[in-house]
Amino acid sequence: MTKHAPRWRKRGRLFDPTDYDLPADCVEFAQSPQALVCDGFVRIYFSSRQRDADTGKFRSHVLYVDFDWELQKVLRVTEQPALPLGGLGCFDEHGIFPFNPIRVGDRVFAYTCGWSRRVGVSVETGIGLAISDDGGITFRRIGDGPILSATRHEPCLVGDGFVQRFGDVFHMWYIFGHPWQQFPGQSEPDRIYKIAHATSPDGVHWTKDGGDQIVADAIGDGECQALPTVIERGGRFHMYFCYRYPNDFRTNPDRGYRIGYASSDDLQHWVRDDRQVGIERSASAEVWDSQMMCYPHVFHHNQNAYLLYNGNEFGRRGFGLAVAED
Repeated sequence: MTKHAPRWRKRGRLFDPTDYDLPADCVEFAQSPQALVCDGFVRIYFSSRQRDADTGKFRSHVLYVDFDWELQKVLRVTEQPALPLGGLGCFDEHGIFPFNPIRVGDRVFAYTCGWSRRVGVSVETGIGLAISDDGGITFRRIGDGPILSATRHEPCLVGDGFVQRFGDVFHMWYIFGHPWQQFPGQSEPDRIYKIAHATSPDGVHWTKDGGDQIVADAIGDGECQALPTVIERGGRFHMYFCYRYPNDFRTNPDRGYRIGYASSDDLQHWVRDDRQVGIERSASAEVWDSQMMCYPHVFHHNQNAYLLYNGNEFGRRGFGLAVAED
């Protein structure tokens, strides 16, 4: 094992949601793939979208697909969402995305990012917790409210919780929002968010580090950082995340999401160096990840380290897989 960041060998697109009849009237999109290694197979959770017939707006539902041990063949696609959306007025009423699973004893904890619509801005988010007692098929909330949400120093858009347990401590990396900004020529304001850190003795009760940004910006103060994911490899901790410019990012590849990298020896201090990310967008314009790479998730499986990620259009046509090479 090496302390250096691995290089990643792409294995191509692993799952295209348009090839399947998804439940809950979901169409296209398989966003933020996150893996749970099971007995003889690998379950990958993702968020897909249902369009509201009355408003035309999307709602994100958590689905999953099971792959064989070698991550080459689809075994089954869930016939129902793993967790229903929240109730009227709750923080996750209008969507759940992303959904981060972790084994805790004989149960599976899942850290959710709930979305609720607003009037002045499009959404607000919070981090919830749901627990499965049947191996990750279905989940129940521990309560109707979030376990992490906005505070004085994190005024909005707390979400994207990713949890790992090291020793006796649960660590969560998540994002929090800066005040929304209205850019010239845009009808609606856009959001800006940064990566932060919290700890917990039990995975339920959390203490934030203080609302401080822990990963340096690379493209200016307006950089948006999302979906942190951390893996221990060779005595060092490696963080992958996606980042973009604050506006004109939806259709402009030069300002859209790409994957960034930071490393740490103590889980507290992170040194950013995107030159070590080890994976880039495809050069051919015809390839599914040529314009955008986003929503990474790293995990160990079968003596390898793997990277799941979305491609163009925020995962409209699914997610791909890469394997680490020393």
